[in-house]
Amino acid sequence: MNSRIPYESYAAVDLGSNSFHMLVANYNDNRLQVIDRLKEMVRLASGLDQNNFLTDESMDKAIKCLERFGQRIRELPRANVRAVGTNTLRKARNGNRLLTRAYAALGHPIEIISGLEEARLIYQGVAHSVYDTKDRRLVIDIGGGSTELILGQGFQPHKMESLYMGCVGVSQNYFNGGEISAKKMRNAILFARQELESIEVNYVKSGWDSVIGSSGSILSIRDVIKALGWSDDGITGDSLAKLKDAVITIGSTDKINFAGLSDDRKPVFAGGVAILCAIFEALQLQRISCSDGALREGLLYDMLGRLQDEDVRDKTINEIAQRYSVDTEQAERIKTTVTRIFDKVEDTWGLAKKPDLRLIQWAAQIHEIGLAVSHAQYHRHGAYLISNSYMPGFSNQDQVKLATLVRVHRRKFPEEELQNIPEHERDRVLRLCILFRLAVLLNRSRFYSSPPKLRLTAKNHDLKLSFPDRWLQDHPLTQADLESEAGYLQEIGFKLVFK
Repeated sequence: MNSRIPYESYAAVDLGSNSFHMLVANYNDNRLQVIDRLKEMVRLASGLDQNNFLTDESMDKAIKCLERFGQRIRELPRANVRAVGTNTLRKARNGNRLLTRAYAALGHPIEIISGLEEARLIYQGVAHSVYDTKDRRLVIDIGGGSTELILGQGFQPHKMESLYMGCVGVSQNYFNGGEISAKKMRNAILFARQELESIEVNYVKSGWDSVIGSSGSILSIRDVIKALGWSDDGITGDSLAKLKDAVITIGSTDKINFAGLSDDRKPVFAGGVAILCAIFEALQLQRISCSDGALREGLLYDMLGRLQDEDVRDKTINEIAQRYSVDTEQAERIKTTVTRIFDKVEDTWGLAKKPDLRLIQWAAQIHEIGLAVSHAQYHRHGAYLISNSYMPGFSNQDQVKLATLVRVHRRKFPEEELQNIPEHERDRVLRLCILFRLAVLLNRSRFYSSPPKLRLTAKNHDLKLSFPDRWLQDHPLTQADLESEAGYLQEIGFKLVFK
């Protein structure tokens, strides 16, 4: 990182399945200095019913926590704050309802990130905390709803997995009611071993020089083991086995009273122990060290990268374009055109260069990737590829928006595609789609010269395009395309006039 960022505050908010965290830090002299940490045990995962709907009670509890967090960071600029939701919000079928309320409570939007993106950010947080660029490392993070395992070296992850097991879910399913027995513990470990079964051989073959654990469950286990005098440095296989036996002997979550273990952690402690035991068994581990860096720290460093023009999303888009052999000259023509027309309506349509312009510029770069599948319906193929690919740096919501832009960039405007966009963002995304469609249309002939200088004005749902004298008469195909586009836009309540 360089030192172009001024000395000011940045915040990362993690809406985890077990607890909500907020980290506030100053960035100065190429270093992050933590100035505030907030944590509340919300146990959002416990609020999911059997149909994966969050209960009103669990949502109310989450909102009250975010209101307290929001008081601390409400005055920070949007670019200085990143808030993300993980496994439970990925699963929640009514998650958009919570997100709308959460935005108002926190004062900043909440991004939902995929399990692989969560793994990437966790690795970044750990990598920045250990300052070792030579060793190949295995990073393990046991969360409330998922467990991430990452192999990497330096700041670069090479292999990532996010498994659907976490301390909250395992505790609910195997220690429900608080009873802990040898049989229940073994069943919990067997469940975790089954989750690990598909990856363990591949990971062991890859190998590593060091193993690092991060986040609440592992750090709590480390603290208990250290307090009991079973290990002074990290977690060993022997000390973990002793802890497992001790938990079974206690026999109840209500009676767990280890030094170094908070009351909030006790209900899900046995689940975390079971998962870590399974990981030690599956990956044949002898010892792991621990890191205080994790998802929140990774978010901060990722955010600083965006502010310093080191945005991993740019690299992601370039790699996708290369993978699918995109016509880069055509992509660049459309990117240039969409930038020009965006500038003309930015203020009247209430748009912003970040993130709105960047989103449609990215769409321009990869909107033809569906041609790698088939020319017929290539816009549908492209949207599918974007929706179902892991795209480092992108939140689930932005990936949906990007897929929507690609899906609707040609032919009849499928309004139903916008139903996947949260209601409070729908009109803005619709306007971005219209601008993108116009940019693609104006470059449809794939000329090696750019479209003519034109005027575009917009007011509410009315758009007016003005071309140089006789340009449309000399380009009858473009005129026919614009006439078709005017009909498409009329169907969704917009009026396009051109001359």
